[in-house]
Amino acid sequence: MDESTAGTDRIATRRAVLGGVGAACLGAVAGCLGDDGASGPDPISIDEDHSCDQCTMVVGNHPGPAGQAHYENPTDVLDEERPAQFCSSLCAYTFSFDNESTAEPTAIHLTDYSTVDYEVDSSGETNTISRHLEAEAFKNVSALTLVADSEVEGAMGSSLIPFTDSDEAETFQEEYGGEIYEHDDITQEFVMSLM
Repeated sequence: MDESTAGTDRIATRRAVLGGVGAACLGAVAGCLGDDGASGPDPISIDEDHSCDQCTMVVGNHPGPAGQAHYENPTDVLDEERPAQFCSSLCAYTFSFDNESTAEPTAIHLTDYSTVDYEVDSSGETNTISRHLEAEAFKNVSALTLVADSEVEGAMGSSLIPFTDSDEAETFQEEYGGEIYEHDDITQEFVMSLM
């Protein structure tokens, strides 16, 4: 083999190997993050007969977004080994804030109204939004845009209505009022002001 090409072949091979390793690592990390870019446990379906872990209302008996909070050691905040489950987005945030000195959730998921075929019911005294409890309806809060204090209510009255598509959140806000927030904007004081 000619010495002038021996080093070149070696460099090309090293580059090919490093490129392949880099692509494999990137693919592995992307697979762990899921489609919404958030890490943590996947959402579960919530049984409609389950009582909210914050307020004890039966989840399936009420309209609006539901929620769930996953903990590394669920028995730090619950009497059972399972995610905490909630009748509303407000209860999900309230529970998480109330227990943050005991345990931080590894993931909080809320109903994503960008991924479901939702309806707003205007036939009663108030506008309410449909309930969706299947696992596929939930997304991690870090991927959601929230419409707060609109004319559309959930289980606890005022609600945080979540969307992964910020354009859909803006369209909802234009029709039903309210303010747009990101997850990081939500504080315990703000949640309490909506209750």
